[in-house]
Amino acid sequence: MGVRGRSYMLTRDAEPLEDYRPGGLGWFAIYTKHQHEKLAARSLAYKGFEVFLPLYTAVRQWSDRTKELSLPLFPCYLFLRRGLEQRLSILTTPGVQGLVGFAGVAAIIPDVEIEALRRSIARSARVEPHPFLKCGDWVRVKCGPLEGIEGILVRNKSQFRLVLSVELVQKSAAVEVDAWVVERVQRPERSGFERSCTFHPRPYA
Repeated sequence: MGVRGRSYMLTRDAEPLEDYRPGGLGWFAIYTKHQHEKLAARSLAYKGFEVFLPLYTAVRQWSDRTKELSLPLFPCYLFLRRGLEQRLSILTTPGVQGLVGFAGVAAIIPDVEIEALRRSIARSARVEPHPFLKCGDWVRVKCGPLEGIEGILVRNKSQFRLVLSVELVQKSAAVEVDAWVVERVQRPERSGFERSCTFHPRPYA
């Protein structure tokens, strides 16, 4: 099965990728019904929300044909930027199960985590799902279209991959990189709140 990165971002007023600046108001995770990610993303975008649903293209082969499928990178999750003041509108959207948070409070995903995914997909990097990782060498890409992106370096046979993680939903994606373009750096410290949240967050209405 081969894969290549592809973006799927629906919004009425989204900023172009080049105009995106980390340090904004953050993103929130939306938990969706199984195989309802695209429906929920379209519906939220139609309501005017800025939505990010990362997709990847998987080539599936059957006995009589080969077909390319556009699949969610993180099944049952999509991401919403701002808009929590319209919570009822979000929760009544077709396909939406709830917001991801702790103790009834929606949790904010750091901009840098979403930006890493957006840049990797937009630059047509080979992106695919990867088991969630929290340990390993923390590295930064030194040059090229992914310059500045940080993640965990892993090796798969003869290839190196940079694992990008969204801590809140405990999901990871892997991007192919050359070993010579990365350098080891100190991993940013997580807040005390994040360190204490060792369980998988549940969606709430």
